[in-house]
Amino acid sequence: MSAAEFTWLPFGALSGRQVHDVLRLRQRVFVVEQRCAYLDADGLDPSCWHGLGVAPGGALVATARIVPPGLAFEVPAIGRVVTSPEHRRRGLGRALMLEAIRQTKRLYPGQDICLGAQRYLEGFYGSLGFAVDGAPYDEDGIPHVPMRRPG
Repeated sequence: MSAAEFTWLPFGALSGRQVHDVLRLRQRVFVVEQRCAYLDADGLDPSCWHGLGVAPGGALVATARIVPPGLAFEVPAIGRVVTSPEHRRRGLGRALMLEAIRQTKRLYPGQDICLGAQRYLEGFYGSLGFAVDGAPYDEDGIPHVPMRRPG
């Protein structure tokens, strides 16, 4: 596994550099790599907790956000889960999600956790305890499916 240290911070505690690095990594993957023109700055980030996976040397290599209940779903949600292309297939995505689940349980004990998964990642999220919780849908030209993990 690619080594990374995870830190979770509310948006207001992020430095300008951290916000830049999070947005840059998300845009690099979701907009450029996946060729999906969409507005990543959707207005939810200021209300979210942000997970930063930092490699030795200080580079941001993974990030995710925890969306409070009532903003995207009626329960807390994990979203914008991303690892840098250079650090994939080493267990970093799984480590990031385990950290996100742990942090969500700490912030919102006893509540289910939701996410909108890209369809091709349904098995990955299933292996972390999430199950399909509704009909597939299209989001910005990419097939997704709602998933939920019991609290």
